[in-house]
Amino acid sequence: MDGILLTHKHLDHSGDVNVMIEAMTEGGFKKRGVLFAPRDALEEDPVVLRYAMGYVEKVEVLKEDSEYRIGDIQFSTARKHHHRVETYGLNFRVSPHTISFITDTRFFPELPSLYRGEILVIHVVRLKPVGDDPIDHLSIEDVKNIVKKVKPRLTILTHFGMTMIKAKPWVVAAELEKELGLKVIAASDGMKIDLEAV
Repeated sequence: MDGILLTHKHLDHSGDVNVMIEAMTEGGFKKRGVLFAPRDALEEDPVVLRYAMGYVEKVEVLKEDSEYRIGDIQFSTARKHHHRVETYGLNFRVSPHTISFITDTRFFPELPSLYRGEILVIHVVRLKPVGDDPIDHLSIEDVKNIVKKVKPRLTILTHFGMTMIKAKPWVVAAELEKELGLKVIAASDGMKIDLEAV
């Protein structure tokens, strides 16, 4: 492992970051790798422990509209998401492919224009919208709006809340695919995607 990319500090996203740093650096005995993370995950009330940060070769602070590289992989952040902590989605360029990753956020009008990857991974916690949702997550209605505008070759739904789990994500994905006329699948544990087959 050459790097770790942390989109934000909420525990369902960052809970294993210190363990992964230890694994990447062989318990800190081999200082190596890059940690990419938002500033608020590293500073006030950090989720990355100070001793673990000392194990990595480099720490890159994620910022809005910025470009990054690790090995042959280039990625960029777009606008900061509408979430309770500093959060960024990502656009990857793994030549010749583009992959967009929309992590936790409330829907906002500019969101679809920020993520134009041929493969679109979307965190969809809610089956249905919830008025003024205090946890700022997307619903299936939001996904429809995004996919209709972006028209990716493949959409992968992930990060399901209980309303999605109860609705069976693979069934929801199949219904979306039929409605939109575009390929939509639900992520599952251990899933691998062959980029050449997309």
